Amino acid sequence: MYTLYIANKNYSSWSLRPWVLMRTQGIPFTEKLIPFGPQPAGQSIAELTPSGKVPCLKDDALWVWDSLAIVEYLAERHPGVWSADASARAWSRSAAAEMHASFGALRTHCGMSCGQRVMLQAVPAAVGADLARLSTLWEQGLVRQGGPFLAGRAFTAVDAFFAPVAFRIQTYGLKLSQNALDYAARLRALPAMQQWYEEALAEVWRDPEHESQVRASGRVLEDLRA
Repeated sequence: MYTLYIANKNYSSWSLRPWVLMRTQGIPFTEKLIPFGPQPAGQSIAELTPSGKVPCLKDDALWVWDSLAIVEYLAERHPGVWSADASARAWSRSAAAEMHASFGALRTHCGMSCGQRVMLQAVPAAVGADLARLSTLWEQGLVRQGGPFLAGRAFTAVDAFFAPVAFRIQTYGLKLSQNALDYAARLRALPAMQQWYEEALAEVWRDPEHESQVRASGRVLEDLRA
């Protein structure tokens, strides 16, 4: 049985990726959630995982860390993680790698906070460029593979890599093309995404660093968390 180490569901976009992939594809695992911030000795993220970060997957005595490495590890053991079609699979890996390595302006200016609704003070040019690229990339995948997901009819790893963006769009009211917004709504409607969202709202932890990042970007209109 796998054990997946994650952090707060409200904040941890990197944790969401393998979590939603495994839940949606029916890959069994035990969840180990470690909140951000100070923890008792021997119970912090830095002490419990090899990289000192999440997500981290434990398979018996073997540790796999970083969301991209976890996905590839799972793909070696479970069919359907990536598309069976070679062309769709190559495109999907490229798009997932781009998300993994790029879109820094969007991540920095629009930190994930599932349970809040925020009016941005401004949309910096770099964030606007990231949103334009997202619209282009998503529409390309949907047209190329025929939808409703980026690699075709089934939810695969490439969709999991963009799942946190679907929550960011909801939190900050981000503007993308209509097709891109519709795709984000489909992601949020998935049962696993709904479960993550509900559990994020129920969390009582507040991490000052993440909270201040949200407030620095705009005005909090609503906070739906417990």
